[in-house]
Amino acid sequence: MKFKTFFFALLIAAVCLPFAGCARTVKPTQTINVYNWGEYIDESVNAEFTKETGIRVNYTTYATNEELYSKLKAGGVNYDVVVPSDYMISRMISENMLEKIDFSQVPNYKDIGKKYHNLAYDPNDTYSVPYMWGTVGIIYDKTKVTGNVNSWNILWDARYKGQILMFDNSRDSIGIALKKLGYSYNTINQSQLEQAAAELTKQKPLVQAYVMDQIFDKMEGGEALIAPYYAGDAITMMQENPNLAFAVPKEGTNFFVDAMAIPKGALNKKAAETYINFMCSAKICAKNAEYTGYSTPSGAALKLLPASLRDNIIAYPGDSVLNKSETYTNLPESILKLYDQLWTQVIS
Repeated sequence: MKFKTFFFALLIAAVCLPFAGCARTVKPTQTINVYNWGEYIDESVNAEFTKETGIRVNYTTYATNEELYSKLKAGGVNYDVVVPSDYMISRMISENMLEKIDFSQVPNYKDIGKKYHNLAYDPNDTYSVPYMWGTVGIIYDKTKVTGNVNSWNILWDARYKGQILMFDNSRDSIGIALKKLGYSYNTINQSQLEQAAAELTKQKPLVQAYVMDQIFDKMEGGEALIAPYYAGDAITMMQENPNLAFAVPKEGTNFFVDAMAIPKGALNKKAAETYINFMCSAKICAKNAEYTGYSTPSGAALKLLPASLRDNIIAYPGDSVLNKSETYTNLPESILKLYDQLWTQVIS
């Protein structure tokens, strides 16, 4: 009896093996490595991608563009999809660090709004696909920070000594100091950059910590009172902590676009393009935008968002904010070295 049962089981297995329909599930046979910002995705979409395609996603995060760049430049790692910001994409293109995307494999690109096509960092739409966009402003505790919060100067206010957080990267922190002084984010004037570094040195005794993703937890948990941060995260933080508010400084701010790209030499380029296309579908774009609070470049996804988010002026600010905003550009190597030198002096 046992022999007959065993033989019959073997026979069924032999018959079913060639046919996908006999299996209840398809085991993933391929894995892609995705490297993205922290707090920047509804991670359930990765499981949806695997269910739909059979491709597993090994998902890890970084805190700054410079961290991403350094890791890729050093080699020894292999990522299939990365999500740098505009100026870093430009730098990586110039250094031959990205693969050209086969857009025939990304048909959902059609839903990306025209104003996000042919931007300066990738003028021919060759190497990247927009993922999210947003602005930077000031997140603060409105119950303890008094007066009109409308200027970067608030981050230098001695009344809040030990309760101020700052970005832990040179481009953003020096950029804020440049804006405070009335200069461009993209200046290559050495004197202006040195003035900005001097402002940060004056500010240093007031700063509780130089952090990135930790700003999210510290501000939401009431461990600090003021910080620069991204509008998308600010929306989420304000939902969790009603004492928090967000303001865009009158001096102007950073408008950024983060985009999906494929590093040079990626081992799974076709699977990476499949992932990018999946992330561009209206349903998935909307899901990510709703979860993170960041702004979607997909017109089709925008229509799927709840009105409370779609009409939120923090996520989708008007021309009064955008016209005073500036996008970071890729700077000459000599200026980037100066940034590193000045930042080291500030935080050492």
